[in-house]
Amino acid sequence: MLNYLWLAMILLGIAWATITGSLGDVTKAIITSAEEGVQLSIVLLGVLCLWSGLMKIAQKSGLIRMLTNVSKTVFAKLFPDVPENHSAMGAMVLSFAANFLGLGNAATPLGIKAMEELHKLNNRNDTASDAMVLFMVINASCLQFIPTNVIALREAAGSANAVGILPHVWISSFITTVTAIIFYYIFLLMEKRRDYALWHL
Repeated sequence: MLNYLWLAMILLGIAWATITGSLGDVTKAIITSAEEGVQLSIVLLGVLCLWSGLMKIAQKSGLIRMLTNVSKTVFAKLFPDVPENHSAMGAMVLSFAANFLGLGNAATPLGIKAMEELHKLNNRNDTASDAMVLFMVINASCLQFIPTNVIALREAAGSANAVGILPHVWISSFITTVTAIIFYYIFLLMEKRRDYALWHL
């Protein structure tokens, strides 16, 4: 559906430019944007290679293994209905660790895998389980330590201090994650009270 929307906007833009006689400006803007896109891609590639190398060092040094073990302990308490040795737990922990380290491209397939594995533990095929909802909440709030993509974009835009946002990212992502989890439990409690009230009517 999104592809159709993009296509419609492009065609409408070209049609409007033709009607108003500014098709030459549109063509010039397309060429300029394409050039800027290639330049941005090269800058992003370099920065992402740098951070990927640092992540490889973190993996070899055992930092990622330590982070995974700590995350697994926390996730075991947050998801008591998911067996600790189940593949869903491993996928959730790895997805969280990838997001935490700013590796969004690696986190996405792991998140999808985690949802698939959580669905196998779900008794209701047409309704998301509590574990699925909580994982989605944690994944969406995205607690981050190194926002690789944002740093790369700031560097590409010519920022004098591309990593200066780190303290703000740590504070804001921590607050959003904790708030999201709190609201999850508030709504879960409200749902249980509603079900209890309906059961006793």
